[in-house]
This record gives sequence, C-alpha cells and structure tokens, in this order.
Amino acid sequence: MVAYIAANVVLLLIIFLIYPRRVDPTITINIKPMSKHKLLVCKSCHRSSEELADGQIADGSILLEQLNTLSKTGCNEQLQSELLEIEPVECLWACSRGCVVAVNSAKKPTYLFADISPEENAITALLDFMKLYIKSSKGVIAWKNFPEILQPAIVAVIPSVTAD
Repeated sequence: MVAYIAANVVLLLIIFLIYPRRVDPTITINIKPMSKHKLLVCKSCHRSSEELADGQIADGSILLEQLNTLSKTGCNEQLQSELLEIEPVECLWACSRGCVVAVNSAKKPTYLFADISPEENAITALLDFMKLYIKSSKGVIAWKNFPEILQPAIVAVIPSVTAD
C-alpha cells in the first residue's frame, strides 16, 4: 500500500514538472481594495445660531482643518491614511446642533454626532472613535467604549444598507 501511494506521488510530481501550467489570460482576478472609513465634516456648521460676520470662518471649517492637521501628526500614527478619509460636506442638515460630523464605511453603520466643538479634546475624541471604528470588523462600538466627550453628542446610529 505504501509503495502504491509513493508511486502515485512520484507520478503526480513528474506530471507537474513536465507539463508547464498554463494561465488562462481571459481569467481576471478582481481584488477589491479595503474600503475607506470616512469622517464627513459639515464645513458650514457653526455653534452659534447667529449669522456669521463677513469674513468669519464657520466652526465646521475650523473643525475640518484641525482634524486634518491632527490626523497627520505623529500622535495619531495609528490612523493610516489609506484607511481614513476626512471629507468636507456642505451640509448634514442639523444646523441647530452646532458642528456635525458623520462616520461611515461600507458594510458598517453610520454614526452621526452633533454639537462637536472645534477644540482639541473633541477632535482627539473623534480620532479615537475612528480608531475603534476602523478596528471593528462590523463597525459596532459598545457605548462604554465611546470617548466620554462624544457620548452626549451621538444623534443617530444608522444601520448599513450594504448587504453582507
């Protein structure tokens, strides 16, 4: 029996060595890149309901600029640019709620945060939340793991519309 198995193994090795394997050029392999995780920032939001003075920059634009700056510094090396995209949007339709941001990715729920201030502790909390979101395979973050400053800011968690 052992001799029979050994003979078959030798035969298979000879076949693979003698006959070159041919690759069908019509076969394509579709490798999808890992989807980006987006942090959408409303650039027209302002914490005050008052009209902006001429030349005054909206808090949302300040928040966006500071997020971009802080995400690229050494203190947030865990946020890889190929996995995170900070994207400005014109409006997230929550104008009475100060600065508004949304977090989303394919096959993960969308989180909507409001009343975010363009101050460093809120920005650091958002980036910390993004680290949790990126690491989570399904995007579900336990409430107890939310950065404390974001807990009162959560407005909605919207389920993913992408099928598994």
